[in-house]
Amino acid sequence: MKKQIRILLVEDDAADAALIVHALRQDGLGFTIKRVETTEDYAQALDHDGPDLILSDYTLPGFDGHTALLIAQKKRPEVPFIFVTGTMGEEAAIETLKNGAADFVLKIHLNRLAPAVRRALREARERADRKQAVEQLRQSHKQLHALSVYLQHVREEERINISRAVHDELGQALTGLKIDLSWLTSRLPKNLAPLIEKTRKMSVHIDETIQTVRRISTELRPGILDHLGLVAALEWQANEFQTRSGIQCAVKSSLDDAILDEDLNTAFFRIFQETLTNVLRHAEATRVEVHLREDVENLILEVKDNGRGITPAEITNTKSIGLLGMRERASQLGGTVSLTGARRKGTTVTVSIPLAGPAHRDGKHHNHHYANSHCRRSRRSATWAKANSRR
Repeated sequence: MKKQIRILLVEDDAADAALIVHALRQDGLGFTIKRVETTEDYAQALDHDGPDLILSDYTLPGFDGHTALLIAQKKRPEVPFIFVTGTMGEEAAIETLKNGAADFVLKIHLNRLAPAVRRALREARERADRKQAVEQLRQSHKQLHALSVYLQHVREEERINISRAVHDELGQALTGLKIDLSWLTSRLPKNLAPLIEKTRKMSVHIDETIQTVRRISTELRPGILDHLGLVAALEWQANEFQTRSGIQCAVKSSLDDAILDEDLNTAFFRIFQETLTNVLRHAEATRVEVHLREDVENLILEVKDNGRGITPAEITNTKSIGLLGMRERASQLGGTVSLTGARRKGTTVTVSIPLAGPAHRDGKHHNHHYANSHCRRSRRSATWAKANSRR
């Protein structure tokens, strides 16, 4: 059975109300109608009856159509409102449409009423559908953002787990192997020079492998970030970058010695790593300048190179996973990443994240996993300290 349209009619003349009902029924509309004359009855009907459509006279004794429209927009803004009036000048008609009325119909042309009602209801459904689609999109974006935050935390947790396993287990196994090899070498007869030389080369190879293990472990999650803080980690990463690439990289910081939040440290460090990767791959630069500072509310990292300069098309390229990842990391903590470039004058990457913004606080208390993760990482500090002392 087709749903009946619930119409609220604001009309003081019973004869006019009957003509309106007749015109709608003549056109085959299925509806129920409630007529009110006073402001009190009108407001009560809006609160309790939930109409699908409002039809209102423009001139009423003690109650005018303009007031009716304002009340409807306040209480039921999604309900289409049509004026059905005896007389209305062109200026007044235009003003009602500007103020939010869906349409107006003169009582001498009630044959236009049913088409106007259908059009107004159709447009109202379309608006409702668009609103629902926007809300669904917003919810999806919210869920994707939460998933991204979760995956970033999981990824960092896995980095720590793998780094610990590589450093402790492989490092200890290789160290034990070297001790056994030294023991074996010391017991070889002196006249077996080829075997002694072979064991010496094996020992050198083990030393090189231990250094490789330490490097992989550090790249996965540098202990310096957890123990000495962000500034020291940036300086270490800049030095590693300069050693590998030959590109000069200078770090300057005006940051106080205050201890920063772990998530903030991680976000800035990972964004800095990705920025240096982009410089190496695309910038054709010979020098990089890094400046870490804070203002009243934000921590700001500026990375400037003297390369070819990023283009506007590259900045807005949605296929650039690196840039998307940098922006996503910053946005998780309520921050932003901006890029500017000039041809042959280099590129500047500016990362700004609130020191304690709403998004950051939400992230810290988002779920129990994050709290547990933070506790586990704190317990690992002792392991990192021991590992660094063994180095």
